[in-house]
Amino acid sequence: MALKLELNMKLAQQLVMTPQLQMAIKLLQLTKMELQELVNQELQENPTLEEAQYDEIDPSEPDVTPDIDTAAEELIPKVQTEGEAPAKDELVASDLENSLKDAQPTEPEMDWDSYFDTYMDGPSDIMPRDTGGDEKANLEQYYAEENGLHDYLLWQLKLSSIPDETQDICQEIIGNINEDGYLKDISLEEISERMDRSIREVEGAHQRVLRFDPVGVGARDLRECLLAQIRFNMKSHPLLLAIVQSHWELVKKRDIPKLARQLKVGRSEVEDAMRLLTELNPRPGLQYSTIKAEYISPDIYVVKVGDEYHILLNEDGMPRLRLSSYYQRALMDKDGSSETREYIKGKLRSATWLIRSIQQRQRTIYKVTESIVKKQREFLDHGVQHLKPMVLRDVAEDIGMHECTVSRVTTSKYVHTPQGVFELKYFFNSGIINSDGEGVSSESIKNKIKQLIDKENPKKPLSDQKLVAILKEDDVIVARRTVAKYRESLGLLSSSGRRKTY
Repeated sequence: MALKLELNMKLAQQLVMTPQLQMAIKLLQLTKMELQELVNQELQENPTLEEAQYDEIDPSEPDVTPDIDTAAEELIPKVQTEGEAPAKDELVASDLENSLKDAQPTEPEMDWDSYFDTYMDGPSDIMPRDTGGDEKANLEQYYAEENGLHDYLLWQLKLSSIPDETQDICQEIIGNINEDGYLKDISLEEISERMDRSIREVEGAHQRVLRFDPVGVGARDLRECLLAQIRFNMKSHPLLLAIVQSHWELVKKRDIPKLARQLKVGRSEVEDAMRLLTELNPRPGLQYSTIKAEYISPDIYVVKVGDEYHILLNEDGMPRLRLSSYYQRALMDKDGSSETREYIKGKLRSATWLIRSIQQRQRTIYKVTESIVKKQREFLDHGVQHLKPMVLRDVAEDIGMHECTVSRVTTSKYVHTPQGVFELKYFFNSGIINSDGEGVSSESIKNKIKQLIDKENPKKPLSDQKLVAILKEDDVIVARRTVAKYRESLGLLSSSGRRKTY
């Protein structure tokens, strides 16, 4: 077999992940708070990037912040050495920027590039400024540590009369209690083996912890938690203790007649006992949980003016960025060293990329929101029951972008609408076709199911099959298993679990 050498040429396209493109993608998927943190970090690390305060701006003088396209056309070429051709990655980034520029969410007469330079507000001064005196602003004086459930239980343990040889077992039990107040991830037998202590000692320590405040904390299941509370708070109610201790399966089924027969008491007595049971706390540790509620700051506002909806990007708290005129002049100084000029070049280029990437991010968020508003007009007018089925591809095709880009934009971005605050991903959901041939979204069906269950008679709750029949009357045809799936996703129990006979 003969061997020979050949020279072949192959033309292929591939995506070049330039620094500009990487930054644009990174900023696109950040939340508003994460973007603020990144910008503040860049302000600290990049001396050529400045935050313009409004009290520093003289209205009679032109804004020193360079136009973003001027920065792209003038600044970056200036930092190239004479005769040097633009780098390949800069050309690729330019293509990306041009494609995004074509999708500007603006009216033709609006100069959004100039608007970008003026719409950013500087953050207000929340903390006192350092006036040079002896007393300086200290973050610690504005922060008070809150003790969680474990700290509270350990504090009670230290004040108790429990012997020292038992306290270490109690500490091990407390350390394994979850936020709800339950001992779920480890058994008493495992604690016994781990600490090389008898199971009797561990069970004794566990009984002591169950009596700590809140009573029932450290229980291994709901029944044990309720029994601890009954023994501590309702010793004078033996019927309730007997019901939970010996007839737990009937309690879960809410089978009042059978409970009355087995306990040989009247139905009214059982109903009174079950009513007391509902007053107990099934999650005793939750009131001491250190998990904080998350407050959402919308990225976009959709407001109705007359018959039209207008989209406003939320720039509150975002620093107003500009390039440092000092470093721009320093770059033009021919007397500076080459090392200094190269350093300034890189920093100015990085600052320009950041400003342009933020602008691209805002434009893309605007375009995606604009498309959603256009497709979900009935939702904005009338509410969730009019939400239409929509997938990422619908918006991607409408604005001429890839589905991945739309997915990044809609993740952890929230919009304030006349119907409330929603994550942008909320509007993307599957659906079914009703009898009229129109699409009905899954969220709309879930909303109808919830409304029906909220209005049902608690003594005769609606079964999944009954819900199917009611939805069919509204021209929404779904299978029973679909209704069950939607009901479970809403955190609603089955009809037997919702039934209340007392």
